[in-house]
Amino acid sequence: MTLEEIKEDALKRHIPIIMDDTLQVIINKMKDRKVEKILEIGTAVGYSAICFSKLLEDGGKIDTIERDEEKIKEAKENIKIAKNNIKINILEGDAVEILPILNEKYDMIFIDAAKGKYPFFLKESLRLLDDKGVIFADNILYKGYVMSDYNKHKQRTAVNHLREYIKLVTEDENLNTEILEVGDGLGITVKVKNQYK
Repeated sequence: MTLEEIKEDALKRHIPIIMDDTLQVIINKMKDRKVEKILEIGTAVGYSAICFSKLLEDGGKIDTIERDEEKIKEAKENIKIAKNNIKINILEGDAVEILPILNEKYDMIFIDAAKGKYPFFLKESLRLLDDKGVIFADNILYKGYVMSDYNKHKQRTAVNHLREYIKLVTEDENLNTEILEVGDGLGITVKVKNQYK
């Protein structure tokens, strides 16, 4: 399958993948940076990891975390189309358990997994982020619910945790964060001072 076919197939089956405009913003933000290691929280079918592999220096690698066995199987097949000199490594299991045992430093971290866990993902991401790295949090505005007075029971937990994430990244003086209304909302966070060891 080509990258375009992977994208079309995922959209047809309503598998959430990164939106084109969101991807473009990330590419523009990272294109002048030296990117050797990327961490992705939420692999799905591997589409975004393949797209991000184009940002990497030769010999670079992506660690991507996924717990859904069917998606892992599919992602492994899809990832074969990525450049040969880029390693895409799927860490199988729950990000809540995997993140605390990681000790590498990453130039870019992409958060796109359980919305209710975003504050936890942030804490671990700040620990794992290189001093000059960038954290991207996708779907941060969650269908517009996050910035509205939405309080329905069904999505309340996710919405509240996303609001907490936004509060954490915008009120911390050690961080510089932009919230963009592209796709379903994209948070872009960099460290101003390195307080996160």
